[in-house]
Formats: sequence, C-alpha cells, structure tokens
Amino acid sequence: MVDCPFRRVLILICSLATLPCIPGKAALTVAAVFGDNAVLQREVELPVWGSAPAGTKVHVEFAGQSKVTTADPDGKWIARLEAMRASTKGRLLQIRSSQGRITFTNVVVGEVWLASGQSNMQFPMSACARRVKAIAATLQEEPDNSIRFLRISCPDSPGFRHIKRREIAWKVDSKSTRPGYSAVAFFFARKIANALNVPIGVIESSWGGKPIEGFIPVEQFEQNEALQPIAELARKNQLKEVGALEGGVVIRNTAGMPGRIFNSRIAPIAPYAVAGAIWYQGESNAGKGEDPRNYRFKMEALVNGWRKAFGNQRLPFYFVQLPAYRDEAFGWIRLREEQRLSLSTPQTGMAVTIDLRDNDIHPANKIDVGERLARWPLSRQYGNSAMVCGGPIFKSAQVEGETIRIQFDFLGGGLMVARKEGAGPVTETPATDLQHFEIAGADAVWHPANAEIESEEVVVQSQFVSHPMAVRYACQGAPENPNLYNRAGLPASPFCSKLTFLPWAPAPIPHLSK
Repeated sequence: MVDCPFRRVLILICSLATLPCIPGKAALTVAAVFGDNAVLQREVELPVWGSAPAGTKVHVEFAGQSKVTTADPDGKWIARLEAMRASTKGRLLQIRSSQGRITFTNVVVGEVWLASGQSNMQFPMSACARRVKAIAATLQEEPDNSIRFLRISCPDSPGFRHIKRREIAWKVDSKSTRPGYSAVAFFFARKIANALNVPIGVIESSWGGKPIEGFIPVEQFEQNEALQPIAELARKNQLKEVGALEGGVVIRNTAGMPGRIFNSRIAPIAPYAVAGAIWYQGESNAGKGEDPRNYRFKMEALVNGWRKAFGNQRLPFYFVQLPAYRDEAFGWIRLREEQRLSLSTPQTGMAVTIDLRDNDIHPANKIDVGERLARWPLSRQYGNSAMVCGGPIFKSAQVEGETIRIQFDFLGGGLMVARKEGAGPVTETPATDLQHFEIAGADAVWHPANAEIESEEVVVQSQFVSHPMAVRYACQGAPENPNLYNRAGLPASPFCSKLTFLPWAPAPIPHLSK
C-alpha cells in the first residue's frame, strides 16, 4: 500500500488520542521560593518540594547531587539534598519528571535569613538615604553579588495560600535593586557577608502598619491561655471586643487578624532551610487604644510557630527593641519591657535602639539597627566569641537601705557613660552623670535619682525616697541621651524592676462636673 502524508497525519492524531490527559494543575511544579539567583542554606539538609501527579518520580539535581522522590497520593513531593559547603559559584538547580524539566540558574550556597515585621523592617534604603549621608553613600558603592533578596508581598489569606511563581523573584544586589531593599536587613546581611565571606540571602516579608497577631499561626493562639480570647473573638468578627481585652489590639483590616499574614507570607515558604530570623515590629501593638501587655506571650507564640513551620525548634530569632518615640508614647514604654522579657524564650536576642533618637516614627539610621542585630549570630552562631552580642540587660536589683544596687547581663567588658551622635561610634563621657534613673517607694510614685557606676553595677538613690522598692531606667517615650553603655559601645536596655509600677497607658482624665 502506498503511504501518503494524509495517512501519516491520521496515525499521529490517533496515537496522541491514546495518551493520558494531564491537566495543567497536575504538571510538575516546585515551590516558588526556589528560583533563579536563589541562595540555599549551607551545612544543613536541604528540603526541595513541589507538586506532580500522584506516583510521579521526581529528580532533583544540584552541585553533583541527584535525589529521586515520588509524589504522594495528594500530588505532593519532597526531596532532601545533603548538606553542602558555602559556594559563590552560580550553579543550576534542576527538577525533572516525566512531565518536564524546571531549571533555575545562578543558584549559590551560603546563609539564608528571614526578615519580617512592620514598616521599620520594610523601610527601604532609598528612604533612609534621603536623611542619612552614610546610607546615601552606600547606594553608590559597588554592588556585592553575594547578597541577594527575595521580597514577599502577597495579600493576607484566611488559610494557606500558594505563592505563584510570577509573584516573587530573587534579586542579586546591584545599584538598581539596592535602593528598594529593607535597610535593616541590608546592613544586617552586609555585616555578616563581610565577616564570613559567604553568600547571604534574605527572605523579607514585612508589612507596614500590621500588628504581630497577623504573623502568628492561628494554632499558637489556642496553646496560650492569655491569647486564646483574641483568636476566639476574631473568628466571630468581634473586633471591638478584641481591642478591649487585656493585651488587646486594634484590628484595622483583615491582615491584622490572627494568622492571616503567616498564611500568605511565611507558611508558603516553609520548610525552606534558613539560618534564623530577624524581626522589627511592635509599633502597631502599642499605639493609641492598644494594650501592650501580653506582648511577650505573643512573641513566644510567634517564635514557636515559626520554629514549628520550619522544622527547627532551636531556630535563632533576633529582634529589635522599639527606639525612642514621643514622650507621650506610653504604650511604647511598656512594650519595650515586654520585648525585654521576651528574652526568656531560648535562642533569642535583642538589639537595643533606645539611643537612636529621631523625630520620625521611622528612624533613618538603620545602619546601627542592622549591625546590632548582626552581632547576635556573629557571636552565637558563627564563632566570633569575642564579639559582644548586645548592650547591658537588667538582671536584678537589691535594696540596701536608701539605695538600690543593680546588676546587668551583657556587660561587654564593663559599664560606661557615653553619648551617641548620628550613625558614628559612641563617645565615652566619664565626667557626665548617668541620666534617666528613677526610684519609687511603696506609693509607686517615681522620683529622679542619682546613679553611679561601681565596678560592674549601678548604685541608685534619691533624696525623695527613703525606703525604695523599685528602680527604672529610660522609661520615657523618647528619653534624651540615655547614656548607660557597655564598653563594646552598646546601649543598656530600658527597664523597670517592678512592672506593676510602670503605666502602660495615660492616666484617665477625671470627670469634671458642670
């Protein structure tokens, strides 16, 4: 029989008709957090995951490794690459199956950090550069292609939200990308990159004006008695009642509701291997009409929830204590105390910023913020035992007659009186008196006090209080020149030795009858 083009086409059509139909949603996919220019975490097992038709064999190949896994009945697959050393060499990450092949280019291995919070974490380099010359100069420096950022800006969600590949992309540091980076995260990353000489990747998911509740997994609220009412009332959409709770918060939109940001910006990238997390938030839990009490329990829930999501119960978590802002900002005073008390959660650290005074709710000097955060992992995780993590933290206070003797952690070679000007180093001022120390007696009325450094302690007394019961330091919205430092040049955290003596809101104005 004579062959003909028509017959060949007919046979091809019939053959294709017998192939199984694979709908688009069943095609091979990999989590959107993987992509061109990505940074993979060094020296740990690396999970790579995605979806494919049930029973499909999926091959993952990178840096000479080849792992094979099979999609489960729900169409989910996960492979685990063996731990690797850091490498600046850009290589291919390939995922393939019978459905096709996905290839990502210029993938490196180094240290990966999560960065989140609200607007002070999100605040970009370009905005800071308009007010700080040193940051403007940084924008003109040669880029470092070992520093890479992945910004996640997905809308909030009532449940787990898959991130679409078109929504996010890793960006290599360049003169065009650097202005849009989180300034805090950039200076954090740069200090670590310079110290370790390895690639640094930052996954940044902050959201301005949002309370901590949105970042906490919903199930964590159920595990803490102090937080349970928040989730219960939010489920019933009784948002005014949430604000009236002890530790209540004003929920202004859906993103402020429990778990809504976690569902869309954190859960979809877990369990991507990371070295730890940095966090700058609190303003939206300490504003007008908001009760900052119980914030330490919210921090504990946040940390535990993220640790569970990323499969690491010891995931390091370092955060920023709120800086100075307006003397009438009562909520900020108490929230700083809640942040200090959050250090009771293991594997956490706090960057104190009370000395970074600014007239704006977004202080422009993010150099010190990022670099102070970086001290924690450099000292605790990366082997620089000589580096001091942070400034003096209140440890205890003993009453001795008319005086109170205060002990601190993180002495950093000893205590000193110093002054901070701009983004430069602090200057020791030994002839200057310590400021912002106060003492209260049983009446809980605070009085100015004289304070002196004696060896590794501070001794405080006031002529107005003969039987002191409590001492506090820098407990104002915006104390001018809080000047207690350690010799590493890091400021002491504000503190109050008796929390019940510390107001968290302005006193009510007495009713005036006509």
